[in-house]
Amino acid sequence: MKPTVFVARPLPGNHLERLAKHARVRVNDTGRDVRKEELAKAIAEADGLISMLVNPLDKSLLRQAPRLKVIANYAVGFDNIDVPAATELGIIVANTPDVLTEATADLAWALLLTASRRIVEGDRLVREGGFRGWHPGLLLGRQLSGKTLGIIGMGRIGTAVARRAAGFGMDVLYTGRRALRPELEEQLRARQTGLEQLLSMSDFISLHAPYTRENHHLIGAEQLRLMKREAILVNTARGALIDERALAEALRQQVIAGAGLDVYEREPQVEPLLLSCDNAVLAPHAGSATWETRSEMAAICVDAVIAALRGDVPRTALNGPLPRRQ
Repeated sequence: MKPTVFVARPLPGNHLERLAKHARVRVNDTGRDVRKEELAKAIAEADGLISMLVNPLDKSLLRQAPRLKVIANYAVGFDNIDVPAATELGIIVANTPDVLTEATADLAWALLLTASRRIVEGDRLVREGGFRGWHPGLLLGRQLSGKTLGIIGMGRIGTAVARRAAGFGMDVLYTGRRALRPELEEQLRARQTGLEQLLSMSDFISLHAPYTRENHHLIGAEQLRLMKREAILVNTARGALIDERALAEALRQQVIAGAGLDVYEREPQVEPLLLSCDNAVLAPHAGSATWETRSEMAAICVDAVIAALRGDVPRTALNGPLPRRQ
């Protein structure tokens, strides 16, 4: 009998058809995120799981899945999964590394440009009939070219964002665990610095750090006060890197000029004060939302599940090899 694989959401492309040649595929087709109790019931009889970042998979839940051999998380991040617990239980965990880099960098720039040039406000003005013609003071925004971009977290995505900054003639300040190679720093006009200096010297700031307990609310009221009044802050990393209430207050009081957010601390909930800030651009976690990227993510997840069900270690495994579960 074929093994069973539960898929927490329908996936773009036809990759689940390929998976169906190797397993019985059951998909959550409710049109919403699967609830924790529903997930527990589904994986109790599953050999594989393709999960979403919003699905919390803690030790107590994983213990209810005695047949589970592999979890393929449809995301680069995996802080929703207790990986040590999965390892202890003999469950391989895989993710979708590398594939999101360019799409997320593109969206970070879309937010930078949209917030700095007040595109959403302009769109609303036109649609609501408020555009009465051009005049010198109409919706003045911030120019990017020749300015300084601060990148917090210079990994793959942060570096991709810095590459795009070169086209705008921007200088780049960055924080990160490791410095870039000197030749790459020169190419990107980039210089490593501390967080406080980056915040105080940058005209635009883009967050690309991973989320850890140590950097919870990395950007709060104190850090916002260090920024220039003309600064624009963008977050396409993790919502909990920013104290959203403090950001909303800073935007309302014009401590900084604007923000562009694609992620939120309590998704899908958004801090209510942010919703009333005209100088905040709010996107629905769309960093990887291109057909090419989302389809490739599906392919990587399916490849990981098929490999694990065969007894192989997936290319994207985070914790293999492990003893096969009986």
